[in-house]
Amino acid sequence: MAEIVKLLVTGAAGFIGFHTARRLLERGDEVVGLDNLNAYYDPALKAARLDILRQYPAFRFVKADLADRESMDILFQAEKFQRVVHLAAQAGVRYSITHPHAYVQSNVTGFLHVIEGCRHNAVEHLVYASTSSVYGSNTRMPFSEQQNVDHPLTLYAATKKANELMAHSYSSLYGLPTTGLRFFTVYGPWGRPDMALFLFTKNILAGAPIDVFNGGHHQRDFTYIDDIAQGVIAALDKAAAPDLKWDSDAPDPATSSAPYRIYNIGNQRPVALLRYIEVLEQCLGKQAQKNLLPMQLGDVPDTWANADALARDVGYRPGTELELGVKNFVEWYLSYYHPPSQS
Repeated sequence: MAEIVKLLVTGAAGFIGFHTARRLLERGDEVVGLDNLNAYYDPALKAARLDILRQYPAFRFVKADLADRESMDILFQAEKFQRVVHLAAQAGVRYSITHPHAYVQSNVTGFLHVIEGCRHNAVEHLVYASTSSVYGSNTRMPFSEQQNVDHPLTLYAATKKANELMAHSYSSLYGLPTTGLRFFTVYGPWGRPDMALFLFTKNILAGAPIDVFNGGHHQRDFTYIDDIAQGVIAALDKAAAPDLKWDSDAPDPATSSAPYRIYNIGNQRPVALLRYIEVLEQCLGKQAQKNLLPMQLGDVPDTWANADALARDVGYRPGTELELGVKNFVEWYLSYYHPPSQS
């Protein structure tokens, strides 16, 4: 019988946090879920996710803000988590341009409180969310963990790069195993309403035009949520260890002489945005009215993950085809929202 692990999952009412927590609960772990349930998007959707998690006896929810140092100190001291999956953050690339302070408070100060809690309470492994946005102005494809990521194009990306640097300092100073996962365009059921698939579906069903930036010539490494959750947990189960071959004269940015690791986690197959929309149209049985617009401030033309390292080290194997993933999202959306055009 497998050992029952006690975990903290921050952002448990969020998209990736919800799916990860549910998968951990299904395999028998004890999960404390933390979220501040802010109004960045519809709190009712977050509450509905929590209602599902609360059906598991081994789940408990704590409403708290990462930036509240005292609350975080008390939580870590009281619970003595074995492992931590830190997925809470102020999300959204474009929102960071208009609300920069929210990103520093949640993504930098909040991250500090989480990693301090891990340090002082003998947490055996911290896995945290980074982002493909750290690749910024890089144009060499596919994106590799060995590339330089010192040129972020948004504050959101800069805060996530800061998390990676903070994690390395704690791994070096205190021997805390940390693993950062650079997520690539996650989509699927229970997704965030500010993301493209959600916005497109809502507008197409309502007969409203959809905004298609860069004339639809973007390519994105769309990655299905079930594949992401599987990869997060596989990484969690293998604590980061020092790279015995690490060479300071030719440093590998993804590893270290400290117990520190950075991985890409993506589908490894970029898809043109117009193809993504075409698949959605097929699933909805309805054509989109496309409002073709120029590139947005802070956007990058393409993303494409090289996830070979995660596959090699923990067996990560994304297997969900785009057509199935979009179909699953549409079926969830219709059953959850019951839009009038489908009744």
